[in-house]
Amino acid sequence: MADFPATLVKQVRERSGAPMMDCKSALVEAAGDVEKALDIIQKKGLAKAVKKAGRVAAEGLVHSYIHAGGRLGVLAEINCETDFVSRNPDFKLFVEETCMQIAAMAAQYVKKEEIPADIVAKQKEIFEAQMAEDPKPKPKDAWPKIIEGKVAKWAGEICLNDQESIIHAGKTVEQLRQELVAKIGENISIRRFTRWELGEGIEKKKEDYAAEVAKMASETH
Repeated sequence: MADFPATLVKQVRERSGAPMMDCKSALVEAAGDVEKALDIIQKKGLAKAVKKAGRVAAEGLVHSYIHAGGRLGVLAEINCETDFVSRNPDFKLFVEETCMQIAAMAAQYVKKEEIPADIVAKQKEIFEAQMAEDPKPKPKDAWPKIIEGKVAKWAGEICLNDQESIIHAGKTVEQLRQELVAKIGENISIRRFTRWELGEGIEKKKEDYAAEVAKMASETH
């Protein structure tokens, strides 16, 4: 194995969180290019994450996040495989950030598969009605594909896994979960959550909690 300066190996390790030998191997494969080495580690790590997806995750944390002086709250259960990992700082941080994400972006489901069929059907009807009212309507034969795209976009907005992180720009919550699985070596699963907003369902002034939570998150990271 080629011998690279310790500072180079340390740089890859600090940025990836991968074991020292994996960092050295990636540097060898990347001919000493740090960015390429990081890309190699990520790809191999995500491949491992896929293999771990079927393993039972029954430990973890039930975590609460309260925002805006008690006006907004989230309770979430996020699982891992062992009690040891439930005490891991990286796991705890992921749990906290996930709760902040739910608070800010008002996710309704963890993943698209959880959306009830009747809710999807209703949303399709809404999009179809909107297209019918469009002053410049698209050809009828193009409607199914357009509506399919609209439904996919809508589902991505209300499903936690598909939302872009308010803290880690350019990455979805699911990508962050997979990266944590690769780093920790255990399956991690966002099982369920509930979000409460004071006075929800009562007509009142709209509060921009997304901006508030995102600002708080950026100040603490």
